[in-house]
Amino acid sequence: MDTVELSKKADLVVLARITQLKPVAGTAPGTRLPNHRRYYAEASTRALLYGKNGIGGSLQYLVDLPEASAQSATDWMGKDVFLFASRVPGRPKEIKLVEPAAQQLWSPERESRLRGVLRALVSPRATAPVTGVRELGYVPGNLAGQGRTQIFLDTEKGPVTIAVRHMPGQPENWGVSFSELTGGGLHPPTKDTLEWYNLACFLPASPPQSAYVSGAFPSKQQAYADYRMVLAALGPCERSQ
Repeated sequence: MDTVELSKKADLVVLARITQLKPVAGTAPGTRLPNHRRYYAEASTRALLYGKNGIGGSLQYLVDLPEASAQSATDWMGKDVFLFASRVPGRPKEIKLVEPAAQQLWSPERESRLRGVLRALVSPRATAPVTGVRELGYVPGNLAGQGRTQIFLDTEKGPVTIAVRHMPGQPENWGVSFSELTGGGLHPPTKDTLEWYNLACFLPASPPQSAYVSGAFPSKQQAYADYRMVLAALGPCERSQ
């Protein structure tokens, strides 16, 4: 969740190397994160991953770091980090993080995930968060244990469909379509992508009763069970400070 939310809030996403960290004395507890300490940071720009009009070679900003952490402030020195920020008008060297702790340590995996998120956000085919569950229902097949649940979702950019397939003697298989196509090649979204975020962070814990299509009680039970299975497979949408 962090990568997507921070990217959506930021005017700038910068890969930088920290060159200096100094604790800020006298920072009132209410103005910083609990159990964190505020630092004045300087960093050299490695790359501007997202943003317009370029950026200078050196940056200055404030950041909150955990007080009790295996990684102390000195451990951040010389490390590459991602900064999710906005510009400070009239001060070309200064940036403001979109959140007090909107600084992420660089890793190859995190960079790959971040670049994928940024590409998705600027794509004309970018998906949107779920705004509601419109309809769901289960249709049994011809064989015992065979059937299919379809969950129709609304977003600001159009409908989204989740399909859950049941085959005798096999675990249920599910996938999602962000277009009108709902063929047999659907797959679950990869965790921490924009598609995953728009489902995991916005699907309600339970579908409204009005969303169930007509059918026997066992079919409605199966549709609900499949909805809960999808939520469990997506996993929680939570911050990882």
